[in-house]
Amino acid sequence: MKVNRIVTNIHTHEIAEAKRFYQDILGLELLMDHGWIATYGSEETMQIQLSFAAEGGSGTPTPDLSIEVDDVEEAYERMKKAGFHIEYGPVDEPWGVRRFYVRDPFGRLVNILTHM
Repeated sequence: MKVNRIVTNIHTHEIAEAKRFYQDILGLELLMDHGWIATYGSEETMQIQLSFAAEGGSGTPTPDLSIEVDDVEEAYERMKKAGFHIEYGPVDEPWGVRRFYVRDPFGRLVNILTHM
């Protein structure tokens, strides 16, 4: 047996807010929409990862989600322009990533990063 996919499910009655944050700003594709559930992702191959952490590194809280992007500065500017509160960074971390923390519309702490 092998795991083919892992899906994060975030409970909300404000599903349209997901489009603004995850599709309009971060550029994920709408993969499925049944009205009561909308799934965003990428048709490209993604690695399956589960992380278990006591903190987020550098003394930060553990994020709910980590999203790797190809241009963290562009993601940061888009988030600021859209009015999302940046909670940390952007900062170059000693383990080789540049990242920032932002809260999504559902209050989830999202770590947006790129490997340097």
